[in-house]
Amino acid sequence: MVSRYFLFIVLIIAIGFVSCRNKKVDATNILSQDQITEKLLEANKAAVIAENEQIDKYILRNGWQMIATGTGLRYQFIEKGTGVKASAGMQVNFEYEVQLLTGETIYSSTQSGPKEFMLGKGGVESGLEEGMLLLHVGDKVIFIIPSYLAHGLSGDQDRIPSKATLIYTIKLIDLK
Repeated sequence: MVSRYFLFIVLIIAIGFVSCRNKKVDATNILSQDQITEKLLEANKAAVIAENEQIDKYILRNGWQMIATGTGLRYQFIEKGTGVKASAGMQVNFEYEVQLLTGETIYSSTQSGPKEFMLGKGGVESGLEEGMLLLHVGDKVIFIIPSYLAHGLSGDQDRIPSKATLIYTIKLIDLK
């Protein structure tokens, strides 16, 4: 009887030992940190190129003549104002409509009233802040903000989905 228990215990220990031993790792399947970074950069570049192509097609379909900044923000004036030019440290007050490339309106000042924020303090899409610095009081403009200048991969956790390009129509009402 003791020998059966002894053999059983030895067998369990042997199985445990064999299954827990270190196995050699195949180093050919492991990427270095530099290789991972390079692959991520390539993927991001491809995503930016694809988004820019979508934006360009949208602009073409609408017959717009937009100006592109170095960051990728596009804009076109609808009306030119004659008021003060926006600059960092000013409080902007503006009417707006935000749409997706599908044409769906997701936010609008007709629903929630004009929006305000302080230029240079963040808290809004970097593309919106960049665009506002181009405006004078009274200007009405269309901004196309690529996802990487808007809410990126996360969206806004409400109406703006992941990787969404935003189309803002804005009228700058006041600066303080």
